[in-house]
Amino acid sequence: MKPAWSLSFRYLAGILLLTALVAFLHYAREAFEPVVIAAFIAYLINPAVTILARNAGMKRRVAVNLVYFSTLAVLIALPATITPIFFDELTDVAQDLLSLLEQFQAALARPVTVAGLEFNLTQLADSTGQFMSMITRPVPEEAFLLIESTSRGAVWFLVIIVLVYLFLSEWQIIRDWMLGLTPAPYRAEVETLYKQVRDVWMAYLRGQILLMLIVGIVFTIAWYILGIPGAFVLGVIAGLFTLVPDLGPILAVALAMGVALLEGSNWIPLPNIWVTVIVFVVYFVLINLKNMWLRPVIMGRMVHMNEGLIFVVILVATILNGILGALLVVPVLASAVIVFKYLLRRILNLPPFEETLPVTARASVARRHLKKNNRN
Repeated sequence: MKPAWSLSFRYLAGILLLTALVAFLHYAREAFEPVVIAAFIAYLINPAVTILARNAGMKRRVAVNLVYFSTLAVLIALPATITPIFFDELTDVAQDLLSLLEQFQAALARPVTVAGLEFNLTQLADSTGQFMSMITRPVPEEAFLLIESTSRGAVWFLVIIVLVYLFLSEWQIIRDWMLGLTPAPYRAEVETLYKQVRDVWMAYLRGQILLMLIVGIVFTIAWYILGIPGAFVLGVIAGLFTLVPDLGPILAVALAMGVALLEGSNWIPLPNIWVTVIVFVVYFVLINLKNMWLRPVIMGRMVHMNEGLIFVVILVATILNGILGALLVVPVLASAVIVFKYLLRRILNLPPFEETLPVTARASVARRHLKKNNRN
């Protein structure tokens, strides 16, 4: 039998290993966001894989391939189908908007007289002209920056779609490997902790599905009342895009406003531009009701957290980490609370989970709470 490492050597090896890990994480820090995005996408579509594997009798690998490539085909085909349909109309709208800007610039170039006072808006007209020239004449330096950012984005997109497949197909192996790193005496506790965290994320997913369903129904009804063509499709898109904070609502309202600007309303006797304004106002009111009330209430009840706290942490996460932070902050915070409770109970030398208390102890706690409520 080979001699065991000495305590000092084990400490040295542990410090070197930790240093190497920190250095690697620092070097690969730009890859964290794509990895998180890929893991979240895999988490979203994994229930479909599980349903096919359990209910349809498929092997997991077959179910993964079916769901993964079907999702990828939809993501590629949808923009490719919609873009040609709207390209000509969007080109006409862009030309009309440029024409309106030119008329606006010409109007600003003329002095305005109000109550005998003359106002010169030439400077504002020059700013409008600079804005028009900026959007109509590409700058070479900005074009190179655009090409560079597009190339980086394409590379990261490729990394994400590969990682999604890896997470879907190999997650059970990855999970068992991570749980296997736990020392044997504590493995059962860590498995229970993992199940609790998994339940939180599944509850969050159910909350997102419920939120998407409600938003889709509400906006379908709203666009139908306003007489917007394609109300059902626009409502479904609004519901699906609500999954992505900030960017999703912007894309959904842009599409709805584009349809209103091109087609107008089926019954409102107003010019298309005013119908577009009405669409924007209705969307603004409804989406803020969703953000300030509906989403915090649904997510708070799903993960058993205060609705006001959910609203605050979503806002803070949006400011600090943008879309990804707002999307993940609720389940991450709920998971952190579970882990914190576990560690705190272990530090205080209590049973790791509340449900592991003996029956007599739970009855004693219940009696104390009942007496306290009666006194109050």
